[in-house]
Amino acid sequence: MRCEESQFLFDCRGKRSFSADLQATKLVYNVMRTPACLSVALLTVFFGLAAAPGLRAQEAPSPGGPPPESDAPSQPVDIGETQTLKVNVNLVNLFFSVRDKNGFITNLHKDDCQIFEDKAEQKVKNFTQEKNLPLTIGILLDTSGSQQNVLPLEQEAGAQFLKDVLTPKDEAFLISFDINVDLLADYTNSPREIKRALDKASINTGATYGSVTGNGSPRGTLLYDAVYLAAHDKLHQEAGRKILIILTDGQDQGSQENLKSSIEAAQKSNAIVYVILIADRGFYGGMGGFGYTGAGDMDRLAKETGGRVINVGNNGKKLEDAFNQIQDELRTQYLASYTPTNLKLDGTFRTLNITCGKDTKVQARKGYYALADSLGNE
Repeated sequence: MRCEESQFLFDCRGKRSFSADLQATKLVYNVMRTPACLSVALLTVFFGLAAAPGLRAQEAPSPGGPPPESDAPSQPVDIGETQTLKVNVNLVNLFFSVRDKNGFITNLHKDDCQIFEDKAEQKVKNFTQEKNLPLTIGILLDTSGSQQNVLPLEQEAGAQFLKDVLTPKDEAFLISFDINVDLLADYTNSPREIKRALDKASINTGATYGSVTGNGSPRGTLLYDAVYLAAHDKLHQEAGRKILIILTDGQDQGSQENLKSSIEAAQKSNAIVYVILIADRGFYGGMGGFGYTGAGDMDRLAKETGGRVINVGNNGKKLEDAFNQIQDELRTQYLASYTPTNLKLDGTFRTLNITCGKDTKVQARKGYYALADSLGNE
């Protein structure tokens, strides 16, 4: 397929690109299925038939930082680093929750927990229970054909969750994924705006326009591409607590990214991933209603980033309960900070382990990449 023949905006070099559809007033991530190009082409704005720079402003910079240099696309990491104190203070921030057989534990102190990095114990500098730190939430909504009969449940429960959780200092965005990855609502602290975007979400099987994955099939579910783009492009430079909530059956079809790269992107942006497994099992009727196999991969994606999977089937009440569980966890999180004994910013992955006493279960990310912009500092 030649680029000029597509109704979607493609980078003719086969890279991902952002486009702004003025009529639809939404951003669309388009993915070319080109193995040689796995990096994100940030961000091309499409006005009619002409491209213009400036969409990088969609990635909200940290307060107090210098404006990004529009003429220096080869230095996006340097721009992000100068906007925070990450390199100077070299702190690792860990958000985690602790529970026992009776539920969440909310009265722990610094001396109650130990943190180990690559099996070496670290000295905790700060330890607080975080209820008021700004929260950034990304909702990733599966709008592929398999979600046809459960989409209304997701729209209603998702809107109610954000109404209950968002405060004026928080922000949320909404992304849908099917054969495309669409940014339906950019950063906002208005639950009404997100609800309007949720209500407009619709199932897209590609029956009319075909798939943009380049695989010749009109069907696809770009789940891993959605996770990667949400983490890398939207959350990477955000401060405070960051979570992704994915509503999906866990099946990926046609993504350029994979499970490993999407986990890595989430870890580097310090995002906690929750997966709500919801499926119209009748869609898989040819296999007795159980033809999908994505639960195991979703469990890994969530656990590696400090979240978890909640399986609700196609039950609306269970879906509401799942959102309530996530809300409860956010209200009982701790924040622990430490300066690592290994100060090298060499890009290696450092494994983390937190213990908080006998018969307790700690929910936290499994590690971090030792990069100047991914230590978790704010």
